[in-house]
Amino acid sequence: MSLIKKSNEIAIQRNVKMMVYGQAGAGKTTLALSSPKPLLLDFDNGVKRVNNAHLTEVGIVQISNWQEVMTLLTTEAAELAPFETIVVDTIGKMLDFIIAYRCGGRNPRVQDWGTINSDFKWFVNALSGLNKHIIFVAHRDTRKEGDDTVFVPALREKSYNSIVTELDLLGYLEMKNENGVQKRSITFDPTSRNDGKNTCQLPGVMFLSNILDKNSQPTGNNDFIEKQIIAKYQGMIAIKEKAQEEYNRVLNEIKDAVELMTDAKGANHFLEHIGDYKGMGNSVILYARDIFAKKVKSLGLTYNKETKQYEDAA
Repeated sequence: MSLIKKSNEIAIQRNVKMMVYGQAGAGKTTLALSSPKPLLLDFDNGVKRVNNAHLTEVGIVQISNWQEVMTLLTTEAAELAPFETIVVDTIGKMLDFIIAYRCGGRNPRVQDWGTINSDFKWFVNALSGLNKHIIFVAHRDTRKEGDDTVFVPALREKSYNSIVTELDLLGYLEMKNENGVQKRSITFDPTSRNDGKNTCQLPGVMFLSNILDKNSQPTGNNDFIEKQIIAKYQGMIAIKEKAQEEYNRVLNEIKDAVELMTDAKGANHFLEHIGDYKGMGNSVILYARDIFAKKVKSLGLTYNKETKQYEDAA
């Protein structure tokens, strides 16, 4: 098989890995919990700021030390089975727990960062191995780019750079007052004023409905990420999976055709039509040629260079 693949040949990842960041009070935790069947790893004690109406179906782990995290993701990993999404709130505070675990009450020294970064990488890899949606929540920080100020997740640069490459989506959440009305929006597109990542072809700006009335009573379901983001991503995946199914069907068709070959006539017929599969990708052609060559050899056929045809053994 060729290492070079077309889109219909690649392995498909069904789960979404994303980060949401924004200003204080914008509702980052509530938004993250609008994902399907979420488990909240509450590093920042942010659950107390979430309306109880949005916590009825949420699993919560209030983290008090890093040992609890290691236990949860190793010896107690089976407890995570009922959940479809892991919410990490916040990823910056999570890093503080690692530092406290490795350094106690002192500031980390230069030689400490190798171990701290390894712990951070282990945590991200352990979450990825759970085969669930992952949502990291981060506070907002700023970065200067010339005369411009860009809003970015509040995370140590090296940690941020290592994790952003793993994300499908990076969204900036903000709240604005328009004519006395608070409006929340999120953008996944990188702009001159915010970092972003949008691999799911989402709209440039998405507005979030207010799902609480003036008395803080729910007026709608907290399901924005589930319905507006993950559902659209899954729709895109369904199209890719259909292409993958067609790819696999063609491989089986080729395999069956080669297995049915019994003589030179069958081999020449197959050879005439091998080009029909070019549109399915280079690996399909290589696969067809490989099993065809083995079959021809097993049948004892010879190739006539003048006629460009296979001939039965004398």
